[in-house]
Amino acid sequence: MDLELKGKVAIVTGGSRGIGKAIGRELAKEGAIVALVSRDMSALEASAAEIAGDGGQARAFRCDTTDDAAVRKMVADVVGAFGRVDILVNCAAKPSGQAKPPALSEITTEEFWDHMNTKVMGYLRTAREVAPHMMRQKSGRIINVSGLGARQTGTTIGSIRNVGVAALTKNLADELGPHGITTVCVHPGITRTEATPGVIERQSKIQGVSPEEFEERLAGRNVLKKLITAEEIAYVCAFLASPKSIAINGEVIGAGGGSPGVIHY
Repeated sequence: MDLELKGKVAIVTGGSRGIGKAIGRELAKEGAIVALVSRDMSALEASAAEIAGDGGQARAFRCDTTDDAAVRKMVADVVGAFGRVDILVNCAAKPSGQAKPPALSEITTEEFWDHMNTKVMGYLRTAREVAPHMMRQKSGRIINVSGLGARQTGTTIGSIRNVGVAALTKNLADELGPHGITTVCVHPGITRTEATPGVIERQSKIQGVSPEEFEERLAGRNVLKKLITAEEIAYVCAFLASPKSIAINGEVIGAGGGSPGVIHY
């Protein structure tokens, strides 16, 4: 299937590593011009070089999405470099799920607002800046990468921030849809990235089990009994970035291999 992404300009926040990097790589494979965004310029440049080595087009843009002025400048720089922006993938967030979540008594105000400012408000900032450009073009795709913590308990901050992203998504879809812009939320579950081996090693020692047993426990949380990879999340997002995904708007898509025992309708 031709996803019709050749020549489209995509901004991917959190693009230096993990799911964001995988999404940037997949969009570039489909012919998009990718602006990789994060705070770590050296990691960004390395990721952009990897994509270029695979024959794709990518450029690094340093930006702290917790800062209004930085986001405004980044979007202006991308538009200045490429003339337009067709796709926004919001993936910049503080790491979650790599350690035991804090109990209620351990949650600090500073940590809570740091997560919310980075993920929920950070996503809003970037959407706010790209929307006028997409509205002038009468087309655009916004993909908010959130997480299945929105659908289950176990991490208070994680659930709140991910529910917030889902609510943001639907509000953007209703407001921007009449301008030809779709907004979709993707909920990954536990996902294999370059950070996974280190997490498995640390947590297996803490729990007193072998790395193989701990990984099997992680995989057992979905109905496929396998860890979904960052690349498999990227396949979903590449389709959602395509003009062919026009029928999907304001929706929340679970991408964790299937949660056992629940029905979403």
